[in-house]
Parts: sequence; structure tokens; C-alpha cells
Amino acid sequence: MFLSFLPTGSRKIYAAAALAVCAAGLSSCASIKESRGFVNDPLLVNSIAPGIDNQRSVQATLGRPSFTSQFGEPTWYYVSSLTARGPFRQPRIQQHFVLAVKFDDAGNVISAENSGIDKVVYLSPDGDQTPTLGRERSFLEDLFGNIGTVGAPGTGAPGGPGGP
Repeated sequence: MFLSFLPTGSRKIYAAAALAVCAAGLSSCASIKESRGFVNDPLLVNSIAPGIDNQRSVQATLGRPSFTSQFGEPTWYYVSSLTARGPFRQPRIQQHFVLAVKFDDAGNVISAENSGIDKVVYLSPDGDQTPTLGRERSFLEDLFGNIGTVGAPGTGAPGGPGGP
């Protein structure tokens, strides 16, 4: 062993110190977990009852929604996510919960639906450019492309031949 030149008691101290340093080094590689959004309490979520609760009672029980629908039936969404990321990495969703509470026109609860991580969609952008329809033009075509078209006949612009 590399500590064989030390007395037996000192070997144990150095071995314990080396073990502590290794443990501290490994703990710095642990993932960082963050809870985002609505705090999901199953007891409160399950207490929302269609036909009994209304918008006021839902807000008193669960708080303000994460966001509301803008079109269609009035729906409140409560979104909760648990993300984790390792050192020098982007966060990844580990747990995801969405509660959608739908209301009728009078503000009474019609339904309360739960969904989870199975509905999460991961989008990966295709490079740093947005694809568009049409043809690709060079810098010079963009710069000089309108020469001769301003005020040309048939465009309705004043100043061209035959124009007013």
C-alpha cells in the first residue's frame, strides 16, 4: 500500500481523509433537482368535484392557475414539473403533472382531468435557421434585387414609363 511507511494509526486517519475527499468529489457530480410550477398535493387535487365546486372554490383550494384557456371552454391549467440536471448539462423533466379543470358558462366545474409525463413533447430545433418557403437569395440579390422594379410599368407605381 502507498501509506505503508506511516504508523498504523496514521494510516487509518489518512485513509479516512482520502475516503472523505473521494466522497466529496462524487457528491459534486450529483444532479440538481428543481420543482417548478404548481405544488402538486394529491389530497387537494382529488378534492375537486365536478358539479359541486365552482371557480371560487377551486381557486380557494388550489390557488391561482398556472394559465387559463383563451379559446373554447373556460379551462384552468395547473402545471407542475420536477427537473433534474447534472453538472454542465441542460435540465431534463423527470416528473410532470397537469391538472385541467374545465368550467361551464356559469363557472361550475364540469371536469378535472390529470395528465403526466406521457403527454410531454420534446422539440429539437433544426439548426439555427428557420425554414421558409420560397427560394434562397444571396446577399447581392437581396441588395440589388429591387433595381428596375420600382416604378416599373404594370406595377401601378407612379414614375414609370406610361405612368402619371
